Amino acid sequence: MNTYDLIVVGGGIAGVAAAVSAGRQGLSVLLIEQTGCLGGALTNGLVYPFCQHQTIGEAKKLLSGGLFTEIKERHAAYGDSSWETFKFVFDDMVSEAGVDVLFHATVFRAECRYRSVNMVYVATKSGIVQCKARYFIDSSGDGNLMEMVGCDHQLGRESDNLCQPMTTCFRVGGIDVPLFKQELGELWDPGELQKLYQQHRKDGKIQNPRENILVFYGLGEDIVHFNTTRVVKLNPVDALDVSRAEMIARRQAYETFAFLKKHSKACANATLLTIANSIGIRESRKLKGVHILTTDELLSLQAFDDTIALGNYSIDIHNPEGTGTVLHCFKDDEFYQIPYRSLLPKEYDNLLVAGRCLSAEHKAHAAVRIMPICSCLGEAAGTAIALAKESNTNTHTLDVSTLQTRLLENGAILS
Repeated sequence: MNTYDLIVVGGGIAGVAAAVSAGRQGLSVLLIEQTGCLGGALTNGLVYPFCQHQTIGEAKKLLSGGLFTEIKERHAAYGDSSWETFKFVFDDMVSEAGVDVLFHATVFRAECRYRSVNMVYVATKSGIVQCKARYFIDSSGDGNLMEMVGCDHQLGRESDNLCQPMTTCFRVGGIDVPLFKQELGELWDPGELQKLYQQHRKDGKIQNPRENILVFYGLGEDIVHFNTTRVVKLNPVDALDVSRAEMIARRQAYETFAFLKKHSKACANATLLTIANSIGIRESRKLKGVHILTTDELLSLQAFDDTIALGNYSIDIHNPEGTGTVLHCFKDDEFYQIPYRSLLPKEYDNLLVAGRCLSAEHKAHAAVRIMPICSCLGEAAGTAIALAKESNTNTHTLDVSTLQTRLLENGAILS
C-alpha cells in the first residue's frame, strides 16, 4: 500500500496547481490522472485561449495570479506558442515539487470512516493499486471522488439536470487567415461565410445546433482554432452518453471542415490538423458544499471573509437544449469573489474539491468554471491542505485568514 499526506484525483490545471502547491510546502503528494498527460481541458481537450482573467477597464487589474501566472511565464519561456508545450510545463512543475504522478490511472473505489476518506483503489497499467492518504482533493472535473464517497451534489441545472453542451475543439491549418477573417466577420457583425453557415443550418444542411461558427486566432499565421461543435441533452457523466457525444462532435467537426473547404476561398488549401483527444465538458456534477455560490452573489459582487479566488469572466451559458448562447458581462472594473467554503464538502473533514466541480449554482458556475479560476482554486485547495497538516487541524477547522496570507505571499490576488 502506498501512503501519502495528500492524494489529488485529476490532473487538469486545478489538480496540477493543488499538487504543486502542497508539494512545495513539504507534503508527500500523489497525483492521479486518467490520461497520459497533465493539463486536462487545456491539453487533452485543446481548450483555447485562456478566458478573461483581468478587468477590462483602463487599469486592467489582474485577477488570477499565483501559480497561474507562473504557468503562463513558464510556457512563454519555452519560446513556442503551441499549446502542446504546456505538457512540458506541467511535467516540470510536478517533478520539481516532488509529486508522484500516476498516468493512465482511474480511481474506482474509496474507503471512508466517520468523516474521513481513508483510501482509494486505483486501476493502473500494473493492476489494482491501493493508495492511502491523510487528505484528499477531488479535482477530477466531474466530481468523481466526491460522488463516490457520497457527497451531496447537483448535476447540471437545477430545473432538469441538463448540463451545458459538450464541445470537441479542433484546429485547421493552411488557412489564409486575413482573408478568412474578412469572410467570417465577427459574431456581432457576421460576414458572408458566417451568414451562409447560418442559412445552411436553418435549411437542415448543417446538423450542429450551434448558431454560428466560433473561432479563435493566435496559434500560428495560418492556423485557426474552432470551438464550435455542440452536443446537447446527453449526460456528461454517463459512459454511453459521453461515448455517443465523442462521435457526434467529431462528425460535427468534419461537417464544419467540409463546409469551409467547399465555400471558403481562404480554406481552399486547408488541412485538418488536430481534433481534441477528449470532448470538452463545461458542466457536470457540482458539489453542494458548505456554501453554494449563487448568481446573485456574483452579480452583486458579494465580498466574503474567506475569499480564495477572484474573477470577472461573464456568466456564459451555452444553451443546454440546443441553439443559443446567453452572456452576462460584468462592467469594466467589476470582479466577483469565490469563497473557500465552496470547496468544502459538508460530509468530510479531510476532503476538498477544486476546479469546475466546486459548489455553485448552474448560472454562477457558468462564470467560474474557466481555467484561470480553476488554477487558483486548485492552488487554494493544495495550500489549505498543507496548512491543515502543519497546524494539525482539518479542512473545516483550519485558520482561513492564515490560508489567505499564505496565498498572498505566493502571488495570489484576493482583493
